[in-house]
Amino acid sequence: MSLLPDHLADRYRRFRFRHYAPNQDRYEELADRGQTPEVMVVSCCDSRVDPETIFSAMPGELFVVRNVANLVPPYETTGKFHGVSAALEFAALNLRVKHIIVIGHSRCGGIRSCLERDAARQTEAQFISNWMSMLDGASETVRRELNGRPVSEIIAALEREGVKTSLANLRTFPCIQILEGRGRVALHGAHFDIATGALSVLNEGTGSFVDV
Repeated sequence: MSLLPDHLADRYRRFRFRHYAPNQDRYEELADRGQTPEVMVVSCCDSRVDPETIFSAMPGELFVVRNVANLVPPYETTGKFHGVSAALEFAALNLRVKHIIVIGHSRCGGIRSCLERDAARQTEAQFISNWMSMLDGASETVRRELNGRPVSEIIAALEREGVKTSLANLRTFPCIQILEGRGRVALHGAHFDIATGALSVLNEGTGSFVDV
């Protein structure tokens, strides 16, 4: 009996033959010298959105943290476990990345649950409702501004507002404030459309997303 699903074991063998073997020198170098990525990406854990694939990245090029709805929580030290905050701190202070990109995406289930409050109605959901509450303010704003518009349009707007919220939360971290002020790190927002493959980036001056 396989310890992995058969299709994953087969794909691993394919990876070893087709990808690892031709790039073995690169992997050995990464193992010996460590990683030196210049870019950190905060992305959703949605299986349809993979930053390495979107940006055609090789191993060692992107430092990626993924969570529901690609959210960055605001800086605070009262809790016990801070996965995103720890990854952010490590990327900024240890890896010294030059860019941090928050990338949202179309038809995000986390965003929909926030807007429709489905998670709050699911008694078995112990964590998702609290996590998505970070967007309560943005959700209320979008609902008010797009009152009467189709739900799909409201969800699409909240996906982009979620990116803006995460960027604002990033700037509550003292280390990010200092590094951005010194020009050592640049923050970016982006949105990926699953159906069309279109990538748009945030112009923080205008607040709009522009296609790449």
